[in-house]
Amino acid sequence: MSWKVEYSDKLTTADKALDLIKSNERVVVGHAVGEPSYLLDVMVSKRKQYENVEIVHMVAMGKCDYCAEGMEKHFRHNALFVGTGTRKAVEAGRGDFTPCFFYEIPSLFKSGILPVDVALIQVTPPDQEGYVNLGVSVDYTLPASKAAKKVIAQVNNQMPRVYGDCKLHVSEITAFVEHNSPIIELRPHKIGEIEKAIGENCAKLIKDGDTLQLGIGAIPDAVLLFLKDKKNLGIHSEMFSDGVVELVKAGVINNSKKTLKAGKFVASFLMGTKKLYDFVDNNPDVELYPVDYVNHPVIIMTNDNMVSINSCVQVDLMGQVASESVGLKQISGTGGQVDFVRGATMAKGGKSIIAIPSTAANGTISKIVPFLDEGAAVTTCRNDIDYIVTEYGIAHLKGKTLKDRARALIHISHPDFAPELIKTYEDRFHCKF
Repeated sequence: MSWKVEYSDKLTTADKALDLIKSNERVVVGHAVGEPSYLLDVMVSKRKQYENVEIVHMVAMGKCDYCAEGMEKHFRHNALFVGTGTRKAVEAGRGDFTPCFFYEIPSLFKSGILPVDVALIQVTPPDQEGYVNLGVSVDYTLPASKAAKKVIAQVNNQMPRVYGDCKLHVSEITAFVEHNSPIIELRPHKIGEIEKAIGENCAKLIKDGDTLQLGIGAIPDAVLLFLKDKKNLGIHSEMFSDGVVELVKAGVINNSKKTLKAGKFVASFLMGTKKLYDFVDNNPDVELYPVDYVNHPVIIMTNDNMVSINSCVQVDLMGQVASESVGLKQISGTGGQVDFVRGATMAKGGKSIIAIPSTAANGTISKIVPFLDEGAAVTTCRNDIDYIVTEYGIAHLKGKTLKDRARALIHISHPDFAPELIKTYEDRFHCKF
């Protein structure tokens, strides 16, 4: 049977395709802006035929209606990363959170620790050889699809076609539903003076020829603003966004000095605006791979001069970093932070940076604290931490004693909170600051 005939035989309506989902099954949804929003909308509209369907997702960027009050009988969300649309459900007990390193998620599916009954994904139309492309979300989406008993794919002609390990053959998919719509866009974050100061400090640690991993948000975007005088930078990152495109056009990022996949952008997923999606579409210089490759610390460390930049909620005077919870309240997840902190610091010439504003809540709370909030999860342990950066400077903690770490962190804290931190220092270490 030719792939065209097979595709035609498997092509159906969303209503019929979603009948493949049965009560008590686990459904893994394509990640971030790659989520098949149309399929999710139809699934929610059919909720009365489902009971106790587990929805597994990481960063959910759509409406998340399956998390709404009143959906408990039909759906239960299992968040591998808590986002804006799923936070209330997890906090209220309508959803669950599963701690995990990003690079290990595919192994949860492959090993059967989290067996996948159904994968709901979004793909391009088939190419001439009968392969659909996962576009902006390869990460855990591809491994989940390969592990799933049933795969339901929304075929969208607006999905960018990317290079790398990012394809499924028509024969590997159970049902196709054609529905064209714009890919979800993530608008650039507002960059203020504090973010600019942090970005400028981070840029001091980045050298010509370095390979970068950047997270999401105003701080990574601000870092990019201060790299315009650098040369021959590269990208090996779980994701990247619009700011990278500007530096490519400026000739700053060309990946020429990378020791792994020289000349190539390497990522696992993408989030940005149409400008980014147009840049990566059919661009042979951009390669996306599953996250168990991109984020594996052993793979990351093969990039010489690897620099990772991430953020956090709090850091205590020992260097313990809480990035995913405020006390007992889970607000995000581990994501790829620890993957890249470890991979970058193991790399030849590598370094990892945790970049934060010195305060939160309009300057009323210090992010450098004597002790983490009670119940807060330690995301990155003190042994892993390398650099902490705020708008007030750079603290290099690797190899430092507890006393020296505390001093370095106090020096980059907000002046309004330094006296309290100094008192803690003097009480703990029995000496003057």
